[in-house]
Amino acid sequence: MPTRRRALLVLLSLIVASAASLALAVAVGAVAVDWSSALSRQVVFELRLPRALAAFACGGLLALAGALMQVLLRNPLADPYVLGVSGGASVGALLAILLGLAGLAVPGLAFAGALAAMLLVFGIAHGDGSWTQTRLLLTGVVVAAGCGAVVALILTLAPEQKLQGMLFWLMGDLSQANQGLDPLALLAVLFVALAATLPFARELNLLARSFDAAMALGVAVPFLRRMIYVVASLATAIAVTTAGAIGFVGLIVPHLVRLAIGMNMGNDQRLLLPASVLAGGSLLVLADTLAHTIAAPVQLPVGVLTALIGVPVFLYLLGRR
Repeated sequence: MPTRRRALLVLLSLIVASAASLALAVAVGAVAVDWSSALSRQVVFELRLPRALAAFACGGLLALAGALMQVLLRNPLADPYVLGVSGGASVGALLAILLGLAGLAVPGLAFAGALAAMLLVFGIAHGDGSWTQTRLLLTGVVVAAGCGAVVALILTLAPEQKLQGMLFWLMGDLSQANQGLDPLALLAVLFVALAATLPFARELNLLARSFDAAMALGVAVPFLRRMIYVVASLATAIAVTTAGAIGFVGLIVPHLVRLAIGMNMGNDQRLLLPASVLAGGSLLVLADTLAHTIAAPVQLPVGVLTALIGVPVFLYLLGRR
């Protein structure tokens, strides 16, 4: 099959898969849907649909951030959490739970923590202005380790009745997604993030190959690297604030998309970015649907399911390469 035709077929398939995953999330649950019942309609439009839309937006944001991080760091193992943004959000959210705050306080402090970590990493890595991807990566790893230590301290000091909520947040939980940004606002953020990066797809292609070659061809590399960092970090911060720490989506989805499209076109950011958004959103919607139905009425942390899916898939990808 010609490469361009294959890429178009993959994009169309991902659009269909996205719609199907949302429809499944609305139809499946602990309560059977009877469209003639006012209660069933309320369950669908006030609980299931907003949760499914929030899951799609968070999955798309994480996958987009992962694809951008892999370009920024020129490292196939880069993911949205590598720069400590998730760690900062975790510290903020757990502090809010520890202090007994409710409502918008938990996502609010989580976003504040993520933003503080982002500014700290960029400020330290920037230094005298000559930051490199290696310096940025090392700074992010150190900040993430520091945040992990603070998280462990909070869990140690927390009373037993608050531990379950903290652990659920750390493992990913979309049951409280409605307490943060409105799902439609999350979708708008996803659209804006994608729209902000797609016009630079050609420059991103050059940057992924070589910084020197990109600069020689007229790409404003310093500006582009800063833009990638800010967009990827904010996308991660918003997703983590809404859904907690959900791993592997940003790591494996871009690789799966490249594999599906083919390596010739799979590294073209014009295709990779929108395809990653669709695939990441569909994956998280399906994982969240399984999380609250597979052991109903017990709800599993969605981050556990994404890890159970992501580990064997990533090992398979490593085996292929």
